[in-house]
Amino acid sequence: MLHGHGSKGGVYARLARSRALAPSSIRVYTPHGGSFNYRPDTVLHHFYMAAEALLARRTDLFLFESEYIAARSKAHIAAAEPLVRVVHNGISEAEFAPVARALDAHDLLYIGELRPAKGVDTLIDALQIIRRERNVRLSLLAVGSGPSDGALRVRAEQAGLSDAITFIPPQPIREVLGRGRVMAIPSHAESLPYVILEAAAAAQPLVATNVGGIPEIFGPHARELVRPGDSQALAGAILAKLGEPASERAAKARALSDFVRCRFSLDKMVGGVLDGYQAAFAARRAAPTERLQPAE
Repeated sequence: MLHGHGSKGGVYARLARSRALAPSSIRVYTPHGGSFNYRPDTVLHHFYMAAEALLARRTDLFLFESEYIAARSKAHIAAAEPLVRVVHNGISEAEFAPVARALDAHDLLYIGELRPAKGVDTLIDALQIIRRERNVRLSLLAVGSGPSDGALRVRAEQAGLSDAITFIPPQPIREVLGRGRVMAIPSHAESLPYVILEAAAAAQPLVATNVGGIPEIFGPHARELVRPGDSQALAGAILAKLGEPASERAAKARALSDFVRCRFSLDKMVGGVLDGYQAAFAARRAAPTERLQPAE
């Protein structure tokens, strides 16, 4: 069996040729957004969907981590359908333990990569709107690294927010969650991000965008999600969340934590993956198909 995660891993797992692979081997693919997150009707989207359609013929089982990416695949890949399962990412019970809260916590916290798809530029613009239009000075701790690091620092300086935004390198999430009163996830594209699952499990108050599989994490609380790329709407959501009484904000965060515990457990994820494997092996035994010849 070969199981590839992400676009590159999926290519390797489905095209690998080796004498070590038995004819009964299965090839499994778990996308992590990647090629499915390109905007439809763009050249790159058509290119990647054509590649995914070809590779689907070499796939025994798709294990999607969100209903969103599963729907994107079904809508844009015209190929003979292999077995498909949606197995949400899962987290351990340890992630639900309370985190220590810093006495000098920043108003906002961002944890993640610094690249365009994560929407940190929109978050900076929202902070500028809050300062300019409401005369409210909020502080942000941005934890992460990536190709947009330099550009985002310049953007913060140009927005007059150098005094408000602190950039630090990646840290273990539970070491920094308590350093912000509210965590902001301004993403433009996502699949089912672990960073939100982990933060929600720890009852961290959140402001997030309505993209990808994020509504699946929020479930009945998804009405609070914000339109992506809209700095004005994000500014309003941030002010509303920070303006809630602390007890109300904590109660909402605890309710989301309880929902995540019921739906996104590590045991459920492992069980779903193993069930998928068993179904794919059974399908191969029932209807074996021609495999690529092993490498010479």
